[in-house]
Amino acid sequence: MSTLTRRATQPLAVDRVRQIVILIGAVVAIIGAFVGSGAVVGTPIQKVAGGALSADATFVAPAGPAFAIWSVVYAGLALYAIWQALPSQAARERQRVLGWWVLASLLLNAAWILSVQAGLLGLSVAVIVALLAVLVTAFVLLRRHPSESTADAVLLDGTMGLYLGWVMVATVANVTAWLTAAGFDGFGWSPHAWALALLAVVAVLGSSLAIWSRGRLTPSLALAWGLCWIGVSRLTGELLSAPVAVTAFAAAAIVLLVTVAVRVARGPMRRD
Repeated sequence: MSTLTRRATQPLAVDRVRQIVILIGAVVAIIGAFVGSGAVVGTPIQKVAGGALSADATFVAPAGPAFAIWSVVYAGLALYAIWQALPSQAARERQRVLGWWVLASLLLNAAWILSVQAGLLGLSVAVIVALLAVLVTAFVLLRRHPSESTADAVLLDGTMGLYLGWVMVATVANVTAWLTAAGFDGFGWSPHAWALALLAVVAVLGSSLAIWSRGRLTPSLALAWGLCWIGVSRLTGELLSAPVAVTAFAAAAIVLLVTVAVRVARGPMRRD
């Protein structure tokens, strides 16, 4: 091994700082999410801002059980934070490229919780759009730097894929809730029409992501999960709409079918 190669693979001071900061950031973000969600004390997010984010506030709001996906995402982020802090991960190029983006997503997620708890829906929209942009960037970087191990595939690609897919749904719901609370009249379109249009757009974006990513499963699974719970909410909640429910279920099916078709067409790959 040459001297240049040895130097390139040796941890730098910034690598150690990155590992520690990500670990601390994950702990703070997860504790903040637990407390800020109102699970133990305080007000549940569905009840803040006059209930603007509740399951029956808009036609694209998912039912309450949909948010259980956060438990999986946070578990993945916690395991990632521990794993990336290992000495063997300090100088890995993939960690250097992705680590700061993961940290940014943790901080933005915490900022979103604080903004909605403060009733600042407009600010929450800005934060979740920034979070979505960070996750898209991270996903692009993951695609450019393929996984090298099972841990890579599960803790980085898997967790960030679920994170991205769910935040895509959450962004649509958040923006719609803000516009509704602000009195947006839909330019003459009915709420039903807007919901159908938004779900169609989500289906197109989800399918496009599946094609671009060569059939990555986790973003599509999380996206379909959110869409299905929108459908459930429109059939069982107070804001009923069979057309919106059918469209939500159809959108979820389309995203999953496109993902499976791409995976079948591409043939076997080394890792996802």
